[in-house]
Amino acid sequence: MKKIVLSIAGVMAAAAFAPEASAVPAFARQTGMACNACHQQHYPVLNGFGQAFKAAGYTMMGAQEKVEGEHLSIPATLNAALLLKARYQKSNGIDPVGTVSGTTTNSGQWQIPDEFSLFFGGRVAENIGFMMENNVVGGPLGGIVAGFKMPIVFDMGAAKLSVIPFLTDALGVAYGYDESSTGMVRGIRWMEHRAEISAMQYVGNGAGAATGLAFVVKGDMGYINLTRFAPDFAAAAGATSPQLRSNFLRIAATPTMGDWNMHIGAAFTSGTSWTSGGTGGLLTQVDTKASSLDFQAHGQAGGKDLGIYATYARAPGTAVGALVGNAYNAAPNARTAWTIGADYSVIPHTLHLGAAYRAADNGALLNNNDDAVSVAAVYDLTQNVALHLNYSAYSGGARTAAQGNSLTTFLLEAAW
Repeated sequence: MKKIVLSIAGVMAAAAFAPEASAVPAFARQTGMACNACHQQHYPVLNGFGQAFKAAGYTMMGAQEKVEGEHLSIPATLNAALLLKARYQKSNGIDPVGTVSGTTTNSGQWQIPDEFSLFFGGRVAENIGFMMENNVVGGPLGGIVAGFKMPIVFDMGAAKLSVIPFLTDALGVAYGYDESSTGMVRGIRWMEHRAEISAMQYVGNGAGAATGLAFVVKGDMGYINLTRFAPDFAAAAGATSPQLRSNFLRIAATPTMGDWNMHIGAAFTSGTSWTSGGTGGLLTQVDTKASSLDFQAHGQAGGKDLGIYATYARAPGTAVGALVGNAYNAAPNARTAWTIGADYSVIPHTLHLGAAYRAADNGALLNNNDDAVSVAAVYDLTQNVALHLNYSAYSGGARTAAQGNSLTTFLLEAAW
């Protein structure tokens, strides 16, 4: 712990020399705007403008040249971006005798890259956009496409109606459409240790493969997302087109209270689907059952940005010997968690400090408590390059000697 404190102190000492810069990922290129036009405090947390840009289907243009004609309006350039996440993780568990150093996080493990993705995205037409994530290095499926969605948006004046076909290998069913940064989508959360600060990530309904159609109604005060999906990745090698038998319902209110922008949401997944487990192999049948509540508030305290987050999630258990298991919980009892946390910008646009608490039950019959306390520091070298330091301490009977009771993560995250 002493090393963690010293590392945070070093980051704070360097913060005064942080330069200001404009990021140039795909959407920044299209709009001609810097990263912090869309992101609250730090990437990937979205602010109100970023949420509106997403709701409009990624179609907004800036000064970038367009190719236009009858029923045609596209950027003159296909906008791309690269995302790199390189990290070092260290846990304090006990490995079996003979384990090679670095093959687990217990002896310290360099993950370079943890993620390395090529993105394309932006305008397809005046009311149609897209985002596509590609594996630069071979992903778990050995393919190229890791995620894709294509919002088709109809502006009805008081509301926007969207139809969004999508697929993702790991980001969960809410990848189709969601505005929160609470971890409803695996890749959009305010701290790197995702399962420690998001109950949805802990339970599992905020991650995993999904292919589906999202139908979204978006108004000034919130949105409703009704999605038909399969818990499978249709782009997997050898995959057959899945039938969309499961349901996802997301209801969220997004009021503004004084200077605070709020997001108050609930989500419910239901149904039973066939899945190949993302491998394109033998199909099995699984339930897709879970529910969650989440809250976020973005505002200021002492003239500096503050984000407050709280989540709750539950996935029903799977009966012993059941032919159909729950995709989000293989344990016999319900898997539940709740979290609360905050992220404060000590130095605006440069240094952000966060802390979170998780109380969880992993659904096991014995030793089921799985609680965690986490702290984090994010230091923005530039708007599009950041250093992260996360530390989590675990308590409760669910942790084994092999897992240990702490995890430290140092992360370099860059997008350009």
